[in-house]
Amino acid sequence: MKFFVTGVNGQLGHDVVNELHKRGHESVGSDLSGTHAGITDASTVATMPYVSLDITEKEAVRKVIAEVKPDAVIHCAAWTAVDMAEDDDKVERVRAVNAGGTQNIADVCKEIDCKMLYLSTDYVFDGQGIEPWQPDCMDYKPLNVYGQTKLEGELAVSRTMEKYFIVRIAWVFGLNGKNFIKTMINVGKTHDEVRVVNDQIGTPTYTYDLARLLVDMCETEKYGYYHATNEGGYISWYDFCCEFYKQYGLKTKVIPVTTEEYGLSKAVRPVNSRLDKSKLIEAGFKPLPTWQDAVNRYLKEAQL
Repeated sequence: MKFFVTGVNGQLGHDVVNELHKRGHESVGSDLSGTHAGITDASTVATMPYVSLDITEKEAVRKVIAEVKPDAVIHCAAWTAVDMAEDDDKVERVRAVNAGGTQNIADVCKEIDCKMLYLSTDYVFDGQGIEPWQPDCMDYKPLNVYGQTKLEGELAVSRTMEKYFIVRIAWVFGLNGKNFIKTMINVGKTHDEVRVVNDQIGTPTYTYDLARLLVDMCETEKYGYYHATNEGGYISWYDFCCEFYKQYGLKTKVIPVTTEEYGLSKAVRPVNSRLDKSKLIEAGFKPLPTWQDAVNRYLKEAQL
């Protein structure tokens, strides 16, 4: 198969391209910058055809994707700076990327009759209660600009196309780029104690494992909404931090605090980010390994 992948300078896009390469698929990567950026130790990204593309430019998107003629587009590009998205002067840009850019891609995918996989987020829900969110739940009540614009991206795909996968993920970490593990390990090396929220509940997602699942999906026609995170149970950010500190060997004390006590975030975060993933198994897809195992493999690869 031939794939077009957006956002290849990010954590997930990088791993998706590597997974496609391992399976012998042809891929063309794109991102906003003029050249490919990020870690380049893998032979894949060093040799991958790359196109600089601003997904908010409708005609550019149409021209590039129509010329590539992919069998599937995996759309990883997004505005993901959640707090910055709340700034009044950023809102329209965030919407242009997450909603408008996604609409541009969906339009050309429909035109050339190719599959599209869109990465969404637990933030499309209001995060209330304790029950896991179902992938086909349409009770959307985003709490912040990021969640609202990612929801608008979901609707752009589902209302435009028939051959689509919408995959909601949460708490992402990978080798190429910044993430919670990298940040907290760096902080832990220079502090005797750290404060981490313990009332936001969800499950981490390792992009290396997720990339495998996304390619699995695109090799089928089992379209629809899915939730995908690593297995291993629902935890808090506090639990997550304690585990990777232990695996890394850091003795830094981790102090659990409520979101209100932490008090630094501009954007409101959902408390309940539990995502029900049973639909993956029902559709015949292989679940991701446990998040504890993913942390172990990540720490060995990341060499932090």
